[in-house]
Amino acid sequence: MNIAGFLVNAARSWGDRPAVSVGQGLHLDYAGLGRAVAGLAGALRHRFGLRPGDRVLLAMSNNPDYLTILFACWQAGLVAVPANAKLHPREIGCIGQDSGARVVFATADLAQGVAAELPDLPLILPGRAGFAALVAQDGLALHESEPTDTAWIFYTSGTTGRPKGALLSHRNLAAMAIAYLADVDHLTPRDALLHLAATSHASGLFGLSFVARAGNNILPEAGGYDPAEMAAIIGAQESLTFFAPTALLERMAQDGPMQEAPRGHIRTILTGAGPVHAADIRRTLAAFGLRLWNGYGQGESPCTITAMSREMIAAAAAAGDDAALTSVGIARSGITLRIARPDGTEAAPDEMGEVLVRGDTVMAGYLNQPAATAEALAGGWLHTGDLGRLDGRGFLHLSDRKKDLIITGGMNVYAREVEEVLLTHPGVAEVAVIGAPDARWGESVLALVVPRAGAIPAPGELDGLCLNRLARFKRPKRYEMVASLPRNPAGKVLKAVLRDRWRHAFDGGESA
Repeated sequence: MNIAGFLVNAARSWGDRPAVSVGQGLHLDYAGLGRAVAGLAGALRHRFGLRPGDRVLLAMSNNPDYLTILFACWQAGLVAVPANAKLHPREIGCIGQDSGARVVFATADLAQGVAAELPDLPLILPGRAGFAALVAQDGLALHESEPTDTAWIFYTSGTTGRPKGALLSHRNLAAMAIAYLADVDHLTPRDALLHLAATSHASGLFGLSFVARAGNNILPEAGGYDPAEMAAIIGAQESLTFFAPTALLERMAQDGPMQEAPRGHIRTILTGAGPVHAADIRRTLAAFGLRLWNGYGQGESPCTITAMSREMIAAAAAAGDDAALTSVGIARSGITLRIARPDGTEAAPDEMGEVLVRGDTVMAGYLNQPAATAEALAGGWLHTGDLGRLDGRGFLHLSDRKKDLIITGGMNVYAREVEEVLLTHPGVAEVAVIGAPDARWGESVLALVVPRAGAIPAPGELDGLCLNRLARFKRPKRYEMVASLPRNPAGKVLKAVLRDRWRHAFDGGESA
């Protein structure tokens, strides 16, 4: 099994279909992508002397040659190591060293910094004459990989420490891509995926399913979200899907050009990568119709643990079922879930515990970290580090990371429960609830609120809202207005950073 077989099949059967586009301009059709991949695979093996199993670092912002490089690695039996372009060059250098990369592909914006950190590695810049010469090499036939061979080393976001390299096999990636076709959309060559988010993360992983069905992978010419360009792309495509966090979806709904875009050309809006609140979902449904899909996964089981399908979200919204609406849905195809108590025994329905996962999407382990691997995969289950509960219908309700649980006066407070309440206030755009040290209570609850434009919610209003809906011990002891929340390259709020920044919030010292 080799995941690059997806492309070989697509190029053979749908060679004239667009494979990669920039804006509304074609970059490569599937026949051209297949030739480029085979040529670059040959160059990596013969010109650079790489052998099956060697690692190739992709230090790239979104680029039209990304899929060529990714699939060339697999065609040659190599291991791709995509690094998020928002990382510091020093962090990318650490990933290159930890992975044992032999060659680096870097976009122009990252090349100088990466070269300084990894001076001994060959550096290739896509889009340059040298890259074109590599792609033009004699083609290499598809390497016969084993299903368990590593295909992608996915470095975790590192919200609480040094990133770990999750070893994802060809079987892991194939299972993920097939689960998309089973649970999200039955794709055809008429479908297109717009990459607004980083191809080194979820957007690129979703793209594998589109390659398997010869869909078009579109990169915005603007390099990111531009309302006018996106509206034009929507108008030009027959069936468009894109991934976006809810904060971006809210912005889209308010932008003038997007309000004129033909909604019927949007097939699916994929979201996730953090808590999705009921108010966010209702606003998105009002703006875009019943096209929202909310998934839960992590790098150790890429994009595939549970999901709320479009139909499930629509039904929950129609029934006013906020409990279902704010869940992350039911187990994906091929996935088994359980909720574990601290002693490892299985939790009862609706009892909070750690989310454990089994399935063909679960990683083999962490590179160079046997102790972390043993802990994460203890007992044959992936221990996600996320706290949640399964209700009687099999819906998973996430609360927090285990490290984010707030214990105040011996009582457990789950930050998301408080955040859900605060987000119902019309003046609250975003909120992060954390625990800060308190000499009397151990920890006290602190709410960091990003107000909507032109609105500054009064702490008394927010406090009244919480007291009306939550037990008194759960309400924040303090409310602070902040301009923004720190996020990691994957878009997740960095609560560890907030806890450090506000560690003196309840002792009279400096807070930020």
